[in-house]
Amino acid sequence: MAVCARLCGVGQSRRCRRRQRQQRGDPDSNPGLELDDDDDEEENEGVMDERIVIKRQDASKASGKAVVSTAPVTSASSTSAILNGLSNRNPEHKGSPRLLDLPPELLVEIFSSLPGTALPNLSLVCKKFRQIINTDTIWRRRCIEEFGMCEDLRKLEVEGLPSRELYVKLLYPYRHILGLWQPDIGPYGGLLNVVVDGLFIIGWMYLPPHDPRVNDPMRRRPLFRIHMWESSKATVECMYGYKGPHKGDIQTVKKDEFSTKCNQTDHHRMPGGRQEEFRTWLEEEWGRTLEDIFHEHMQELILMKFIYTCQYDNCLTYHRIYLPPHHPGDVMKPGLFKGTYGSHGLEIVMLSFHVNRAKGTKLTGDPNVPAGQLTLDIDLSRTIQLPDIDKQRSIDELSRLVMEVHEQVQREQQLAQREDADIGNENSRAPLASANIPLMNGSQDVEEDDHVENEMEQPLHEEAAAHHQESQPFVLPGGVMARNEVYPRTYRMCFYGTGLIAGHGFTSPERTPGIFILFDDDCFGFIWLELKSFSLYSRVKDTLQYAEAPSAEAFEEMLKNMQSWTS
Repeated sequence: MAVCARLCGVGQSRRCRRRQRQQRGDPDSNPGLELDDDDDEEENEGVMDERIVIKRQDASKASGKAVVSTAPVTSASSTSAILNGLSNRNPEHKGSPRLLDLPPELLVEIFSSLPGTALPNLSLVCKKFRQIINTDTIWRRRCIEEFGMCEDLRKLEVEGLPSRELYVKLLYPYRHILGLWQPDIGPYGGLLNVVVDGLFIIGWMYLPPHDPRVNDPMRRRPLFRIHMWESSKATVECMYGYKGPHKGDIQTVKKDEFSTKCNQTDHHRMPGGRQEEFRTWLEEEWGRTLEDIFHEHMQELILMKFIYTCQYDNCLTYHRIYLPPHHPGDVMKPGLFKGTYGSHGLEIVMLSFHVNRAKGTKLTGDPNVPAGQLTLDIDLSRTIQLPDIDKQRSIDELSRLVMEVHEQVQREQQLAQREDADIGNENSRAPLASANIPLMNGSQDVEEDDHVENEMEQPLHEEAAAHHQESQPFVLPGGVMARNEVYPRTYRMCFYGTGLIAGHGFTSPERTPGIFILFDDDCFGFIWLELKSFSLYSRVKDTLQYAEAPSAEAFEEMLKNMQSWTS
């Protein structure tokens, strides 16, 4: 703010002016407007670390020297241009325009383009700045541009809820929990999206449609909400249960993690006891009664999930997750999909692409394979051409095609392991042998290795995709079980892959061969050969806010951590 101080002619730094006000008890000071300065400087993605370099020409141009001063300022590009244009003039020269001399409506426009985190410090420059920054127009624009609020904020201001209060006491303090999260519910996991919804911050839990209707839209229900209707500070309410909103709490445990707590768990209980709660939960979760489920093993799994999940009473810990990034050349758009998993019902899977591999990671899970595990691992460099429609009906023919590729993959893996072992033995016997290699040869070897590595990084499935643009007929082989008989009858491409299976409690996990079938951009399937089972996956088309990964590295790191969260 030293820049603004010089432009205004006040000539004192922010800290000096704040110290003077504290000593004399300046009634014009407005501590309620101040955000956490330390938090602004450390946590807001370097917002306060930007520098505007101001060159002031010496009064005597004969010296030819420029005085350079730096000060932390945050602004949009247009605001930076205005400030730079004004600051390039000498404020001490008579007749030079100063920022303080601009009309208030222009200052309101300039300050409205600044991030909300910069405004409290800017208000410390002078009384005029402080008065202008208290204008609701500025904070109304910050609420809309930074948090997407679409309510009529002018009406709220008339009713006694200033936009500044809404920003400072609700939106800014809880900005860290906006986004996509996975709850820590043992093996079951889940999908939570925290968004600014109207005048509330709401945590929406997304649930798959009722089994086996995989093409139906997702269901959602609120788990908590935060608002400022009843008091001058933000209020957290638990939305779980059947008696309406009640007192709750939210705590930020650490970066990319927070927890919720219900302070009135008695609101979760129903008058009819656990049996009534189970009937209601079953109707919401599965869309049916227990009498409608004839499979005994399925009944046991459903009852187990009810007992396990209800014990948390909405007191949960959440870990941040991101949507997978899209790369040119991907065989289909990555994203979230609803998939059929036999007696376990529908589960949510995240499909991501990594050069020549596709990975399906569970966001929801079951007692056999929990959430966070890699349920599908697809090798996009190994395409499989299905036979004509008559031979597709034979499970033996399909098994033969897949097992040929599977055996080849195993041979290549064994050969690579032996080569790695031989190289390790040679290095241990002759660690200094490489010192005798001429520099030119060594450079050539490095270039050749880089060339091979770059070739390996190119998606090998792009050429195969070019030859399979037209849809081809498809039918499930006889003897393969499918929860949903309504599946596409044409496909575009097929790839070799493996699926993860395990015993109850994630015991003896192993990867079993199968075939990945790409039907269209919103639908794919996987045939588990060993289980003789077919899973159908349909895209989740809901718009999930604040879910983009900041970088490809951040997404990869998240995938690595997911298995430890839910194991």
